[in-house]
Order: sequence, then structure tokens, then C-alpha cells
Amino acid sequence: MIPILARTRLGLAAARRGLGAPVVLVPTMGALHGGHRALLRRAFEISRPNGSVVVSVFVNPLQFGAGEDLDRYPRELDGDLRTCGEEHVTVVFAPSAAQMYPHEQMVTVDPGPMGQMLEGASRPGFFTGVLTVVLKLFQLVQPQVAVFGEKDAQQLALVRRMTGDLDLGIGIASVPTVRDPDGLAISSRNGYLSAAERGAALALPGALRAGREAQEAGPEAVLKAAGAILDDVATAEPPLLTDYLALVDPDTFAPVAAGYAGEALLLAAARSGPTRLIDNVPLILGSAEGHAADD
Repeated sequence: MIPILARTRLGLAAARRGLGAPVVLVPTMGALHGGHRALLRRAFEISRPNGSVVVSVFVNPLQFGAGEDLDRYPRELDGDLRTCGEEHVTVVFAPSAAQMYPHEQMVTVDPGPMGQMLEGASRPGFFTGVLTVVLKLFQLVQPQVAVFGEKDAQQLALVRRMTGDLDLGIGIASVPTVRDPDGLAISSRNGYLSAAERGAALALPGALRAGREAQEAGPEAVLKAAGAILDDVATAEPPLLTDYLALVDPDTFAPVAAGYAGEALLLAAARSGPTRLIDNVPLILGSAEGHAADD
């Protein structure tokens, strides 16, 4: 299957008129990898039997801060088109920045308190940029459903909240984190890592596994187990430098209280060399059954 390539708003609108319902959108920044393939396959499942999958490929400048990797972020449109063709995508929308932002973007989406913590605290303005471009894509594509990855858990929660709070009427589906055989969550930025830096980065999923193994003992045990691994690797060579480690309520992203039992997310962000990585695992604190289900 060869997808339609739309590079402009007008081209997208023309392609959109011929699409069967439901239209399922997968927003990406391109450089598609195995994690993206999982999103595309889920989108295709949702679209069957008569619907269509639209993939956006856009490196959004609004979500990059000063000194971040906007200019060197991988851009591989030819490869992305091949991947989309293999995964039953009907339309690829790959606009320029001028198409997405024909004028200075004066009105943006405020992510609220949930967008000011964790990733929002580490990358000021990040979620404003993310939610603004997602809302614009929703307006341009007019999907019935959009699919996001659970690796970006805070982003997913904020998109769901925006969709509900603004009455957008779009279903939000999610796909579990896809990992390489060594356990590292797949990311377009993993290509920046040297072999030694990748070895150090493996402590990130290792810490989350350690936290998950302690989930029956409660929040304090989870954070202690995960933190011990991250502390050890901080002085290794090369080091993995932790930005944050947090155990939060999956709906509000507020830290869980001492003694809390129930669903939670253990999240971490760290830097290996110049590369910043994020990861998370869902937990059911205080539950042996939850531990068995995760395994």
C-alpha cells in the first residue's frame, strides 16, 4: 500500500474528504521505529473494517526549548513513508513549520497544574507546545480516534484531559511501551547513544523493574529500590544522571501518599551523555496479584 502524502493543509483537506470512517490519527515526529509500528498497528485495528489511518510527521518547534535537539532531531521522511505503507496507513500528513504555524502562534493551550510538574518542570513550555500542536492536528485531521504511546505517560494523560475538558469528542487509545531486547524503551533519541552510554542507560529500566518488584511493600519500598539503582549508576563511567524519580497517581500525576495502596505509575527521567531518556511502569501497590499480572 502506498499512502497519500499531504504536505499542505489544502492537500490534507482534499485527502480527508475521501477517507472512510473511523479516521484514526497517529501523531508522530517521524523517524518511525518499532514503537511507532505498534501505534500504527493499533490504529489499523481500530479503523477496521472501513476506516482509515492518518499519520502526522512533524517535528514541532513549539515543544523544543533553548539548547534542545530541534535542529538535529532525526528526519527520515522517505523511510517513514515506507513504514507507513507497510502498516496500512492511508494518509501521511508531513507539513512544514510554515504550514502548521502560518502566523506567530499567539494562542496556545495551557496544560494546567499537571503540566507544570515532572516533564513540565524539567522542560518549561514543553507541554504547552505538545498540546497546542495536538489540538491543531485534531482540528486539521478531524479524527474520531487518536493513538498515543504509554511511554510518554504524562503526555498521554494531558492529551486525555485536554480532550475531555475541551469536549473534543475524540477517543484516545494507548499502546504499551515497546522495548528493545535489552529492556531499553524504544525512542528515536536512542540513536544518539554511544555503546557505553547505552549500557549506562539500561539502569533506567533496571531501576523501574526493581521498583515494580517491591510494589507489594508499598510506596516507600518502591522508591527506595528504584532509587538505589539510580544512585549507584550516577557515579559510574559513563554516568546516568537522574532528573527525577517519582511515584504518582496515574490520573493526576500527584505523588502518592505514604501507605497508599492501588494503581500508581513509577516514572523516571535521566541523561546518558547528551541524551535525555524517560520511562515508566504501572504498578499496583500493596497487591501480590498486581505483581503477578505485570510479570
